[in-house]
Amino acid sequence: MSNKVHVGSIEMEEGLKKTKWEALEPSETIKKIPKRLWNVGKEDPRRVLHSLKVGLALTLVSLLYLMEPLFKGIGSNAIWAVMTVVVVLEFSAGATLCKGLNRGLGTLVAGSLAFFIEFVANDSGKVLRAIFIGTAVFIIGAAGTYIRFIPYIKKNYDYGVVIFLLTFNLITVSSYRVDSVINIAHDRLYTIVIGCGICLFMSLLVFPIWSGEDLHKTTVCKLRGLSRSIEACVSEYFEEKEKETSDLKDRIYEGYQAVLDSKSIDETLALYANWEPRHTIRCHKFPCQQYVKVGAVLRQFGYTVVALHGCLQTEIQTPRSVRALFKDPCVRLAGEVCKALSELADSISNHRHCSPEILSDHLHVALQDLNSAIKSQPKLFLGSNLHRHNNNKHQNGGVSQRNNSSNSGKGQNGAVSLSSFRTDTSALMEYRRSFKNNNSDISTAGERRMLRPQLSKIAVMTSLEFSEALPFAAFASLLVEMVARLDNVIEEVEELGRIACFKEYDNTRDPTADDVRCEKPANVMISVGGAE
Repeated sequence: MSNKVHVGSIEMEEGLKKTKWEALEPSETIKKIPKRLWNVGKEDPRRVLHSLKVGLALTLVSLLYLMEPLFKGIGSNAIWAVMTVVVVLEFSAGATLCKGLNRGLGTLVAGSLAFFIEFVANDSGKVLRAIFIGTAVFIIGAAGTYIRFIPYIKKNYDYGVVIFLLTFNLITVSSYRVDSVINIAHDRLYTIVIGCGICLFMSLLVFPIWSGEDLHKTTVCKLRGLSRSIEACVSEYFEEKEKETSDLKDRIYEGYQAVLDSKSIDETLALYANWEPRHTIRCHKFPCQQYVKVGAVLRQFGYTVVALHGCLQTEIQTPRSVRALFKDPCVRLAGEVCKALSELADSISNHRHCSPEILSDHLHVALQDLNSAIKSQPKLFLGSNLHRHNNNKHQNGGVSQRNNSSNSGKGQNGAVSLSSFRTDTSALMEYRRSFKNNNSDISTAGERRMLRPQLSKIAVMTSLEFSEALPFAAFASLLVEMVARLDNVIEEVEELGRIACFKEYDNTRDPTADDVRCEKPANVMISVGGAE
């Protein structure tokens, strides 16, 4: 007994030591932190640059505290400059301009209105002054909050209205107890202007990041991503042997995922790009809203790519031997669509108009070849039993055939022979109607159980006639639908080129054109570069 207790105590002590050392060792999550930090900067090096810019801006604004002459001139109100830098300095120049001008404008209007309220209420008594200030706070607060619900104000000036309400209430209410509130407000406005100036300097002059350029590049990347997805889908669908290639599936998914998730990003980038100056040589107006329209038609096109990808994952699949009959026209058609998308991407990337032959005769020929290939295999889509049933119906009559089929369908044990039943859709519907009409005449449970297997077998045979062909029919129809939706994409891109004054098309590629790299957005506040 004692030995057992001793052994157990030793094991317990070793277990406690092991648990102690495990607690001291870093967990797997902590070990992955350096790698994750590295990946964040690797995905978009501009994130590192923006972090350094924020650190430098905070250092500059901290000099208001650290340097004695500046501190004596501004005093403790320098904290407002620090707060302004933290809040206003955003990733892109457009976002910083939007928040900086909103903050400055809101502070200026609120301060001016608060001074007016102070001037009017200054000569009244203490009680009347309190009533007047309370009434003014209520009216201005209610009106300012209601204005925020206006879509245009909420979209462009919501932050400015919030700053206006905050500043107005601080100055107005403080003026009732503090005599020098006007001087305090003046100092705060002064420090906020200093903070906004530092933010604008860092955003516009120190390695600026333009939201317009980001919007431009994301549009190009979405076109190329859709092209890669279509090419990968068709390639996988017509593979001779089934392969488990996760890389190919990831490429398909990543190609259209960026398109489907782009609505909010496009609208945000377009909003910030509206605030940016015309920083190009020709100073053309940047067509933000037209880029948003291009993104909208690309999402409509992307839904078709998603459905095409879904054809690869359906439970019922067309045999690969059948797919091979239509491989050539489908591959050519998909290739022409991808070629058109790539041409549109190059057009936007190089700021030039599309090729006049973007919808070439090869696309029309591929459509005709696919149509001819489908017509050449009518039995796959109409079903051989359906033709047999129509021929027998003309020869022998439909009524006698149904009687003969019902009599010959029973074997020795009352079993049903599937070959004796018609397997088209009309036969299935007839048996379902007869079951409903004669339900009252069926007296025993055994007969009901016997009829259900018959109907289920008929349904299976009916589906088998068409199940091999219908999945491919869906795949082919989606390819044709892509051609139809491609025309809408081309129209919007051509309209973009007209508004942005793209260069005329030439056969030689522009050697000075920028090589647009497809990068993931850095943030919701990101800018994916570009302007014309």
